[in-house]
Amino acid sequence: MIYKYFLKRFLLVFPTLFIILLVNFFIIQTAPGGPVEKFLAQINHTKITNEVSENKINNLDFKNNTQDLSTLKYQGSQGVDPELIKQIEKNYGFDLPIHQRFILMLKKFLVFDFGESFYQDKKIIDLIIEKLPVSISLGLWTVIIIYSISIPLGIKKALNDGSKFDVISSTIIIFLHAIPAFLLAIFLIILLCGGNFFNIFPLRGLVSENFEELNWGRKILDYFWHLFLPLFSMVIGGFASLTFFCKNSFIEEINKNYVLCAKAKGLSQNKILYFHVFRNALMIVIAGLPALLIGIFFTSSMLIEVIFSLDGLGLLGYESAISRDYPLIFATVYIFTLLGLIANIVSDITYRLVDPRIDFEKRK
Repeated sequence: MIYKYFLKRFLLVFPTLFIILLVNFFIIQTAPGGPVEKFLAQINHTKITNEVSENKINNLDFKNNTQDLSTLKYQGSQGVDPELIKQIEKNYGFDLPIHQRFILMLKKFLVFDFGESFYQDKKIIDLIIEKLPVSISLGLWTVIIIYSISIPLGIKKALNDGSKFDVISSTIIIFLHAIPAFLLAIFLIILLCGGNFFNIFPLRGLVSENFEELNWGRKILDYFWHLFLPLFSMVIGGFASLTFFCKNSFIEEINKNYVLCAKAKGLSQNKILYFHVFRNALMIVIAGLPALLIGIFFTSSMLIEVIFSLDGLGLLGYESAISRDYPLIFATVYIFTLLGLIANIVSDITYRLVDPRIDFEKRK
């Protein structure tokens, strides 16, 4: 039964998610330069400059105790009172063994309780909800544009395989695909955002500062004015793979016997193409959708958001990694992984909707 297959796929989400979280947790938690060491570095800095801030160190005091270097647990802990270190560890949850910290994190994640950010003084779920619209805007429009370009272009290339148009378009697509999105974004900023050349597009942000004062028509124009360069940077290199997938899939279907039979019956090319070939050829395009979505939302968008100062999930994940904000890092890993696994299940369901003849249970 198809329902049994999807139930198995759904149940596999949990062990897969567990293993990914386990590996990431132990690698990140055991790496040097964590929040305790950063706090100790801050204390040492304030001791040297005599500018100790009671708010920054949570009203904790330190002493100039000397310690045996062989017993130091953290870098920068020399001369810091061991009791202070214990209090800092407790503040960040490091007073528990690493396996207990992992189990406690899993229990909270099961109910989507991600705690609070170490450095932003906000609940992580609130931060994610706050940044989500930016990433959705960037990712959704990118997917729509890429599919709008790739499918028609792939079909046209398949129908004109080997022609001059096919050769020239393939050359251009491969060339554009070879340009990294972040490099193109930097070039566009220098060229079009008030550098040494033109000042046509805004340098940062999703909307202008006076956005709320604009009427609805100007709001739409302002929104796409800010999105144009980020979308252009992501689309240029993102539609190549899908275009070639679409072309190869249509070529394979066009050469099958049922197409020849339909031509022999006198059906028009458009009717054969869109009523018979399209559904079968669309399967490989659907197969690439989850990977494309995950890549755009959580990989490509990160660099673009950083470069264009778009305050979305990609920038949030980048900043959390740089600042070693552990709760935020693990929350973003959890959410990104969960969405990726669900996207693959949705892809299989879409397969089934497009072609009910597919039986996943019989696939080897």
